[in-house]
Amino acid sequence: MTQEEEEREFWLKGPIPNIPEALQPAAHALLQSEKELKKYTLNFPKELLWAKVAGRASVGFHMNHITGVLDRMLTYAAGKSLSEAQFQFLIQEGNFNLDTEVKELQENFSAKVEEAIHYFEQLPEAILMDKRTVGRKKLPSTVLGLLFHAAEHSQRHMGQLLVTVSVLCAKNID
Repeated sequence: MTQEEEEREFWLKGPIPNIPEALQPAAHALLQSEKELKKYTLNFPKELLWAKVAGRASVGFHMNHITGVLDRMLTYAAGKSLSEAQFQFLIQEGNFNLDTEVKELQENFSAKVEEAIHYFEQLPEAILMDKRTVGRKKLPSTVLGLLFHAAEHSQRHMGQLLVTVSVLCAKNID
């Protein structure tokens, strides 16, 4: 693959092997989020990880949150309820921990994206419109709806993370 091909956004690289056609956009968005997270937080100072700009969420929160949301959406898509560990992660997403390394948060999201892609590969396309519920209120969704939300949600947070990183580091990130 050439450098130009490597730099393309995932949606411009063509279909991802073994991913159902209907899940291609979600897979592309998750892989793009992973790529952007690594790019935007490359050499990001650990001491700024929990800093807030104008009262908005910190970089550390965004990194934890996209990992947690993806994990929760995969659980709901599988028709399961959240575990106690998932509830604890949800509660702790925004709590700063000065011992947390940026690399650790990058790796956590990468691992969750890898898990999602593997799940997509195993998922029969015939169940994408199966009904699923979300949260304690059992709000209605579908398998496809949950997986699409996980993908678009991660992209939305990448935009917010980019702005926060740019302001905190006073630099322009392409």
